[in-house]
Amino acid sequence: MRALVLGGVRSGKSAYAESLVAGRVAYVATARARDDADWAVRIAAHRARRPASWSTVEAGGDPKLLVEAVRAAEPGCALLVDDVGNWLTSAVDVTGGWEQPAAVDRVVSELVDAVSRCPAPLVLVSPEVGWGVLPATRAGRIFADAQGRLNQRLAAACDQVTLVVAGLPVRLK
Repeated sequence: MRALVLGGVRSGKSAYAESLVAGRVAYVATARARDDADWAVRIAAHRARRPASWSTVEAGGDPKLLVEAVRAAEPGCALLVDDVGNWLTSAVDVTGGWEQPAAVDRVVSELVDAVSRCPAPLVLVSPEVGWGVLPATRAGRIFADAQGRLNQRLAAACDQVTLVVAGLPVRLK
């Protein structure tokens, strides 16, 4: 099973994704540490929800780490990736995608290919973008466009796609 869980900020997408996995679980954390107290609180809440039996792979800051983790997934161990938006931000940073948005395409293709070939149960959490006002900044538009394209490609590669709204899962595929 390859599942994509989409939702907005505080939609409940992470908690829903966590409910989809059982047994041996490897949690891939894609957030980078920041000098930001609010961010630290969010990260701590995610860590506190994880069972002690889950292993954690810290993949923040280097987009290749997530691709490698998906490629190395073991069939008997579910892989939970939270979240693809943080990963994409790092990928755009590393590739120079803020200046040349197409620069991120290669690493995005590597991730989509790894997802489509993943032999383990895989759950990806990703932000749904574009339901509000078009971002006022160029960086905001670059991210929203790239995230929207990535979500479409991941949805095509996954067996199951769920949108979480107000804590309620809506099955799309």
